[in-house]
Amino acid sequence: MPLATKDAERTGDEEAPGSGRHGGGGGGGPRRTGAGSRGRRVLRWTAMALSVVVLGTAGAGYLYYQHLNDNIKKDDLNLGDSKVAAPTPNAAGQTPLNILLIGSDARDSKANQKLGGARETFGAPPLADVQMLLHLSADRSNMSVVSMPRDTLVQIPKCTDPDDGEVYPASDGRTMTNESLGHGGPGCTVATWQELTGIHIDHFIMVDFAGVVSMADAVGGVPVCVDANIHSRDSKGHGSGLKLEKGTHPVKGEQALQWLRTRYGFEDGSDLARAKAQHMYMTSMVRELRENATLSSPNKLRKLAEQATKALTVDPGLDTVKKLYDLSNELRKVEPERITMTTMPNRLVGNRVEPTEDAEQLFRLVREDISLDGKDAPKKTGDADDKESDDPAAPDAEIAVQVQNGTSTEALGAANGRASTVAGQLAELGFTGAVADPSTILSEDRTVVRYPSADLEGDAQAVAKSLGIPLGSVKKSTQVSGVTLVVGADWREDTAYEAPEQDNTTPDSADVLNGADDEACMHVDPNFSWS
Repeated sequence: MPLATKDAERTGDEEAPGSGRHGGGGGGGPRRTGAGSRGRRVLRWTAMALSVVVLGTAGAGYLYYQHLNDNIKKDDLNLGDSKVAAPTPNAAGQTPLNILLIGSDARDSKANQKLGGARETFGAPPLADVQMLLHLSADRSNMSVVSMPRDTLVQIPKCTDPDDGEVYPASDGRTMTNESLGHGGPGCTVATWQELTGIHIDHFIMVDFAGVVSMADAVGGVPVCVDANIHSRDSKGHGSGLKLEKGTHPVKGEQALQWLRTRYGFEDGSDLARAKAQHMYMTSMVRELRENATLSSPNKLRKLAEQATKALTVDPGLDTVKKLYDLSNELRKVEPERITMTTMPNRLVGNRVEPTEDAEQLFRLVREDISLDGKDAPKKTGDADDKESDDPAAPDAEIAVQVQNGTSTEALGAANGRASTVAGQLAELGFTGAVADPSTILSEDRTVVRYPSADLEGDAQAVAKSLGIPLGSVKKSTQVSGVTLVVGADWREDTAYEAPEQDNTTPDSADVLNGADDEACMHVDPNFSWS
């Protein structure tokens, strides 16, 4: 069976055999751009927010608390071999939080089979058809969400199944990112994201079809809007079956799932249009959780807690009601107007997609904890990141410095000899303890000097100042054992370092939606409208 056909059946879209995932929009013609994953990612983020908000308030005694804990399924966080360093704390000692939200298309239960169709796929490896990275800023002032199309071509790294020890080798070339879930579990999806983006992921939360439906019922419905009557069904039976009249309506249960899965009938019929609808659902859900007074009902809270805990699979760092509740308290610090929903910028490769240069821009903003809404407070002169350390530096000749080549990028290989060149330059400046590490090739956007402990901060700053590297690029890190200079992609040639002026705006191609936008409405393709 062609992969596009198999995927369509597993997502309930019943895409015609041999049809491209991105071919022909409108008129019921299938065209996908990776939003399928979004539909279900909304589900999972919903699951997280719901579980978090609800779980902590359903305090019906210790036994019930233990019962809810037992409902929660657990899996390892990262099944890959490589790790990404955690971000450096800000001046107040705060660090950002990155959570990967995964929507599984698993057909391993009667409930999921009923909702998803494709009965011949019962028991087949699940696909991570919704993948969404939620980034909570270090100061908890803002939240960014980045969705990745499910058919994005990526290199899936080697992953080891924690249950049976089976080793899944790295993919031979690029393959669709949603296949990562079948390589041992959600921890392989986490490893794939980290490999692609360079973003350290702290947690994951995964939910399946049935969980979305049950939680939508428990919360009482989520308002969504269409600008015309819609029936997502074509003459061949393709479509989610969603049928709504023009205007705003609360959807719940199976109708909520239909909304999240609808592609036929929204805008150009692409997966990106579906992602847009999912973003609308997600932000509307957040507003409902904040404003819906009916959730103060103990019975509704208990029901939501029950359904949410049963629907979730999480990493060990979120495996209790208390941990989820603590997370919810962190998330609730962000007002809806500071929540920014985005889609990873992409371009077509045949009937799949791949990240663009704008995608790397988006990933960098997340890595550097720069808000996607452009509302970060201006950095003040004398901020801790740019302050000289109170730790006195040792004499230059006594400072040991390891120099690594981090000039590799997604588009370019590492620039030859950069570690040796810069180590030699340091030696000429008096840092005779500088040595190149030719065994390590990294990928760093910007040149950085790292140090492991406070007693080496002064030494690290001395190295940076000698080369003209800003003090803001001197970072404490537990991933190094001594002062380590990583020559970044911003210094691929020449001996003099010039800190680049960087554009910190969110690319237009990220299709931004603000969390406070309660007037957003999906455009309906006239071919799927009715009167």
